[in-house]
Amino acid sequence: MILHAFLALLAGYATMAALVVGLTALLTRLVPDWVGSKGKPQLGYIFVNLGYSFLAAAAGGYVAAWAAAGNPLPPVLVLAVIVLLLGGLSAVQSRGKQPIAYQLALIALSPFGVVAGGLVRLRVLGLL
Repeated sequence: MILHAFLALLAGYATMAALVVGLTALLTRLVPDWVGSKGKPQLGYIFVNLGYSFLAAAAGGYVAAWAAAGNPLPPVLVLAVIVLLLGGLSAVQSRGKQPIAYQLALIALSPFGVVAGGLVRLRVLGLL
């Protein structure tokens, strides 16, 4: 049971990470001017990044709920907390390299995305 919950978390996080990495690489390739030469992202990039990060987090939450045995809500909530903690750690590490408002928005939106994706899965199952 614990192994299954861990695998559900891993599947959700891997889905989220793969989508963010892939979409970031694609966006950087399609619109290289959005990322400044000093590493400070432009406003358009920030908004697009926040949007697809939220959607990737929702996909991760959905996958975690889908892969869960029994009640799908606990793995989704644990994944949301993990994403929140990792987002905070990332913000501390990249302090001064990105706008603080962007970092805070990313920290806040990602866990909400995970929960939203989990709730969509609950709705599909008829549990919500």
